[in-house]
This record gives sequence, C-alpha cells and structure tokens, in this order.
Amino acid sequence: MAFHIHHDNEGDDFPVSAEINVTPFIDIMLVLLIIFMVAAPLATVDVPLDLPVSSAEAQPAPAEPIVMSIQPDRSWYIGDRAIDRAALGAAIDARSDGNHDARIFVRADKTIPYEALMEAMDALRAQGYLKISLVGLDGGDAT
Repeated sequence: MAFHIHHDNEGDDFPVSAEINVTPFIDIMLVLLIIFMVAAPLATVDVPLDLPVSSAEAQPAPAEPIVMSIQPDRSWYIGDRAIDRAALGAAIDARSDGNHDARIFVRADKTIPYEALMEAMDALRAQGYLKISLVGLDGGDAT
C-alpha cells in the first residue's frame, strides 16, 4: 500500500536539494587549522637541548662596537665602565650618539642564569635598542 501526498508548491520558491551543505564543515576545518597553527609551536618548547659550539664564521666587528658585559655577580658594564641599571639608557645613548639603530654586542659570563641575560636584553629593548648581538667564543670545527 503506497500513499502519494500531493503538495501544492505555490508559495515555495526553493526546490528540494539532496546535496550536503559543506559550508559548516569548512568553517570547522578553518577553526581547527588555526588552533593547530597556534598550538604546534608551543608544543616544541619543552624539548631539552644540548646546544653545540658555534662553527659559524666570525662577522667583522664595527670600528667602535658598543659592548655590554654582564659579570657573574650580575653587574653591567658598557665598554670598561660599570653602570647602574637606571643609567643604562644614558650610557648607551652617549656611546651611540643617540642612534637607536646601532648594534649592541652583549657579552655574558656563562655562569649567569638565563634570567639575568633576559633582564639585560629587556632593558636594552625598553631603551629602544632592538639590534642586539650575542657574543660568544669561536668554537672552531664542531664536528
């Protein structure tokens, strides 16, 4: 026994479609893509590293480099002169003639904590010096 119900489609402008609307699926995939793009770099932070000695060629130093040194007692030096942390901006401005594009070479004793190095780099960045190079010993051939 079959029934056939006849609908009068006078007010219906849209025909019935049997196709799947993929727009919500695309939206979900884009959201997942963004989540994985943000989460993937964060997943590599906990990887333990034993960094090798650098075997890169030494770059030529400028005629009068601006060198900031960090001693094991966490004291800061610009060139040969010890400076107070509050006087960092004035000391570097005097050496660079106020040129904030000058490269600052940072030397740090290998026994200082990483936190002390970051404090110095943050202080340089706060003074407007963004070109910072870390100085290390030439390790020769690291093979």
